[in-house]
This record gives sequence, structure tokens and C-alpha cells, in this order.
Amino acid sequence: MRATTFFLIAAALITGTVSCGGHESYTLTIASTSGGSVMAPGEGTFTYPKGEVVNIVAAIDVGYRLVNWTGDVSTIANANDAITTITVNDYCSIIASFEEADFMVAAGYYHTVGLRADARAVAAGDNEYQQCNVGGWTDIIQVAAGVEHTVGLKSDGTVVAMGDNWLGQCNVGNWTDIIRVAAGLHTVGLKANGTVCAVGFNSYGQCNVEDWTGIIKVAAGTQHTVGLKSDGTVIAVGYNNYGQCDVGGWMDIVQIAAGDRHTVGVRSDGTVVAVGYNNYGQCNVGGWTSIIQVAAGGRHTVGLQSNGTVVAVGWNWAGQSDVGDWSNIVQVAAGNSHTVGARSNGTVAAAGWNGFGQCDVDTKSLN
Repeated sequence: MRATTFFLIAAALITGTVSCGGHESYTLTIASTSGGSVMAPGEGTFTYPKGEVVNIVAAIDVGYRLVNWTGDVSTIANANDAITTITVNDYCSIIASFEEADFMVAAGYYHTVGLRADARAVAAGDNEYQQCNVGGWTDIIQVAAGVEHTVGLKSDGTVVAMGDNWLGQCNVGNWTDIIRVAAGLHTVGLKANGTVCAVGFNSYGQCNVEDWTGIIKVAAGTQHTVGLKSDGTVIAVGYNNYGQCDVGGWMDIVQIAAGDRHTVGVRSDGTVVAVGYNNYGQCNVGGWTSIIQVAAGGRHTVGLQSNGTVVAVGWNWAGQSDVGDWSNIVQVAAGNSHTVGARSNGTVAAAGWNGFGQCDVDTKSLN
């Protein structure tokens, strides 16, 4: 049985009543821990009139799922939905409970990797460097797909890797205490203490992350590395010719993604920001709302909405952005020219270039 970690969001601790314009009101205090966050109405303390219906939205990290809202759920519209409402009319305390997802997907340049419910990895697509030879891996809790290599995080905090290693990107055998991994032309590991390690291609300093602290999420583009700090700010190193590392002014970020030459972040209110190469409009995400996860591909950007539908902008020469009819999606991933989505029932959707069979996943199940 996979090791399961539960992350709790204390969402709705009514601390007392106040008088507001002659009407009884309550304060609503919302907080979160790693593994998820409250995107709406945000985190902190808010005051509402008695009877106010408040939208609450849980942002789910890649590799996790919302179990349900628990506690005083009698005034929650749907305790199983990430986006729902709570009616503030009495003292109450609710918790959004997260656990590691039973399955997930990752997309490399020309291959796709899936994590099955039995903690085994599967892969399809380009296998020139044996990056798809992951069938023997066991006890995996997260997968990442680089340009031509695949990385697996085991439940004991160690890491395995397969594929192209001419730059040392698969030299992860001595890593320990890792809680998340990411891959580009290099491999990045987030340690339990908030520090980061990296191996592989480093011509642009994308592996110079040893001094990072307070990191809660990492993302790897082809030649740059991005880290999300616990205070909602973002740091980045590596190739920056298109400004993909110019994230120093970002605030209130809850999730990040890194593409070939662009970087994307989700704010706590469900809106999205992006910087970097934009010749195909892959950074034109300013109008997106209710986004709970993003993925960044070669030259396109994909957003998962809280209702399980998907939006995409950018390069679409092979149909990699034709995801408007997808539904019941719980996680998205983007490769160079293809897009993958894991459905709530464990099946997988894919769109885009399929020259190596990287999209031959739509009839398979990860259950």
C-alpha cells in the first residue's frame, strides 16, 4: 500500500461575532499547509454578515487529490468538490483533506509517463534512450519526464531515473529525503527541509540551486529551474534570453510550471501569470480564471479549471491545444507538442503530435 500523506486546510474557523452596520457578522479564518491551498477567498481572516454564502476553492497540487471537506460540513454545498460554497451562519470549522493521488501523468519532449494506482510506472513514446523502460519500477509516488529521460520518486525519499544520461541528468542514485522531482535537460529534487538539489545540463546555471531555502514546489523547463517559496514568491535560475526567469515580482503564487522557454504561475485567486517566449501566444493567460493547475509545454500552456475542464493557448500545429472538449480531468501535463490529461476515473486523454506514439494512451487506465 502506498504511503499516503494527508494535508489539511483549516478553512473556516469562526472566531467570534462582530457588529457590522447593525447586522450580526462572523469572522472567517482560512489557512493551509503544503499539498494544497485555498484559492478563494484566499487565506487569512475575513468578516461576513450572518448568512453570507462564500465561495471556497481548494487548489490541488500536482500528484495529490482532494479527499473531501470534513468537519462542520452541514452548510457546505458539496463536501466532495474542490470548488464549492459555505454559508457563514454559525460557529464552524471545516478541513479540506488531501492525499497523494493514486495516479498521475507526466509529459516529456516526445514521451508520456503514467503512475498507476499500484505505484508502478508506465510509459509510451520515444524510447531511443530507454526513457520508457520503467516497467520494473515499484513503490513510486511521483514521476517526472524530461527531454529524453524519466525520473521516479520512491516512497522512501530516494529517486530512480532512466534514459539519456550524457549530461548526468540520471545520476540521482544517492539522493535521499526527496519529496518532489522535476525534469528538463536536468533533474531537480526538492528535499523535505525545503532545500533543492539538481544534476544534469548546467550551461546556464539551471542546476545552481544549492543555496535555495524555504522551497515548497519545483518546476523544470528545458534549460531553467523554478522554485516556489513558502511565502508565495518565486525564484528562477537558468536560461533567460526570453525573460522566462523574470519572476522576482510574482506574489501570492500557489503553483508553478516551466516550459521550454516560458514560466507559468497560478495565483491564489485562480488567475494565471506567465513570462518568457510568447511568439505563439503561450503566455496569453491573463484572462484565465478558476485555474487549479497549469502545465507548460514546448510552446503552449495548459490550464486545468476547477470544474475539471481544460483550456490551452499557444502553438497548436499538431492539435496539442485542442482540449476544449475534455472533462472530468484531475491533472494535466504538457510535452513539446502534446498534451495529456488524467481523468477522475483513471483513464487518460491525449492530444497533439503522435510521431512516437506518445499520445497512444487514450484507451489505457491507470487504475
